[in-house]
Amino acid sequence: MPDPCVVAPVRGRHAVLPRGCAGANGQTTLSRLMLFLLLTIFQIAMETQQHQTDIITLTRHVLSEGARARSQDETVTGEMTLLLNSLQTICKVIENLVRKARVNDLIGIAGNQNVQGEEQKKLDVYSNEVMIKLLLSSGQCSVLVSEEEDNVIVVKEHGGHPGKYCVVFDPLDGSSNIDAGVNIGTIFGIYRILDGSEGSVKDVLRPGREMVAAGYCMYGSSANIVLTTGNGVNGFTLDNNVGEFVLTHPNIEIPSRGNIYSFNEGNSMYFHEPVIKYLESVKFPGEGKKPYSARYIGSMVADVHRTLLYGGIFGYPSDKKTKNGKLRLLYEGFPMAFLIEQAGGVATTGEKRVLDVEPQSIHDRVPIFLGSKEDVQDLLSFFHK
Repeated sequence: MPDPCVVAPVRGRHAVLPRGCAGANGQTTLSRLMLFLLLTIFQIAMETQQHQTDIITLTRHVLSEGARARSQDETVTGEMTLLLNSLQTICKVIENLVRKARVNDLIGIAGNQNVQGEEQKKLDVYSNEVMIKLLLSSGQCSVLVSEEEDNVIVVKEHGGHPGKYCVVFDPLDGSSNIDAGVNIGTIFGIYRILDGSEGSVKDVLRPGREMVAAGYCMYGSSANIVLTTGNGVNGFTLDNNVGEFVLTHPNIEIPSRGNIYSFNEGNSMYFHEPVIKYLESVKFPGEGKKPYSARYIGSMVADVHRTLLYGGIFGYPSDKKTKNGKLRLLYEGFPMAFLIEQAGGVATTGEKRVLDVEPQSIHDRVPIFLGSKEDVQDLLSFFHK
């Protein structure tokens, strides 16, 4: 006769210890309790494993998108797939630098200033070097533009093999927050070079609507890549156990309206009237309506990431102090506007669509408001009055 106190897992249920299986002292015997716990842990592990057998990694996603593109256009050759794989490798390297910054003495000022006159942090410098070196060696780029470099980088002038794409990037957005451990990130946008070009500044001085891909990687409690290739937006989270970015946020769609506004209200005294009146409308909405919550991190990647997932509006306007705003057009404004529009949102300067702005130089600045469609339309109503 089988022992009624032997525990066995049942399909679809966790192991349960039968009643009446106690020792003489009224307590469950140690051996049977241990067996019960081990079987329960084993079954939970098996159920988790079943749920993880069809993991979609960023590599798999990019390869699938490349195959889909080739099936629709025989001229597609796969260079974009290789470039996106290089970019995810870059993000892994920078994530590792960020995570170990304190112990590797990468916190603090490097002693230089970038082209915007901002103090460069040590991580700024290292991240910039990583991106430039890996993109130069990828064989897929003809032109690079970095926030940390005064001039455009033409690949063939650096002994590299020119490819079909141009990459514009901010290697470490939010670097003023590095020492405080706040979320920071890498922003990038990709253009295809102009027909007949082997790489020049003209290849990147184009409206954002001509970008073919854009994304960012956010470094914080987890590392997240959010990416669009013009066919929706997907989010991936780095699984350090396997060293891969795993799809965790498929087909991101920004809510049509949120309840969060994200502005640096420390500059309110410089804001123009439409912005002031809009902010008053969300803070004091009238009887029966709830005011919006204020959330401002000061790292564009983190603020836009929250806006993308939860809805609401992010803004960094032009004002009486900064005529053209503070954010850079090519490698901050364009990529984020592309992502927001692909997720169903709106990105505007207050006067026109961000992606329609014509850049005049690689470090142009732009005023920007982006987020949920209805929230941005509310803001625009104050500009049109």
